[in-house]
Amino acid sequence: MNGVHDMGGMHGMGPVEIERNEPVFHSKWEARVFALTVAAAFLRRWNIDMGRHSRERMPPAEYLAATYYERWLFGLQKLLVEEGLVTAGELETAHAESKVDDARTLRAADVANYLRHRVRTRVEADVRPRFRPGDRVIARNTHPTGHTRLPRYARGRRGVIDRDHGVFIFPDTNAMSRNRKPQHLYTVRFAARELWGSDASARDSVYVNLWDDHLDPA
Repeated sequence: MNGVHDMGGMHGMGPVEIERNEPVFHSKWEARVFALTVAAAFLRRWNIDMGRHSRERMPPAEYLAATYYERWLFGLQKLLVEEGLVTAGELETAHAESKVDDARTLRAADVANYLRHRVRTRVEADVRPRFRPGDRVIARNTHPTGHTRLPRYARGRRGVIDRDHGVFIFPDTNAMSRNRKPQHLYTVRFAARELWGSDASARDSVYVNLWDDHLDPA
């Protein structure tokens, strides 16, 4: 979907500030939000692409003002309510309105086994590739209302297939309808000048991972 979250290539955001010796989490609440998100996924009520889309639906002003894990918390709360696991009232009061079902509980002793057997995005399916390394392609100039992994800055731009990674779940449909729609995932090389114009360096390129449904022959 088009939204403020699709920040690649946008002007006016300033430089990326590199924090030396940056910790994994800046505070304990961030680690807790990460753990809660992973634990809630144990219920299999949503997939990783639905999780991404839940964060994309944060109101633009809130999104820009929020930190990374504040966006994660917003997405988790939205999924919990939409999937009927908690109510908005329970989130507001921090008190359960009904007894918790033990079958929905991920116990600490089971965490390691759960993480080892999480759903993988690579699919063992016999799907014919539409492209081969070296093929010239053009990214489709589409503007979907739902989730997409095709960034705006690449839409309508010409590139070259750099490599074929094999068959993977297609995130655009997986996020919206749980349709895995397996297809080939490629790394596509775009010349910097194709993306950013003549002011970009002629020596630079940007590599973007895109699926069959994002591309057409050039």
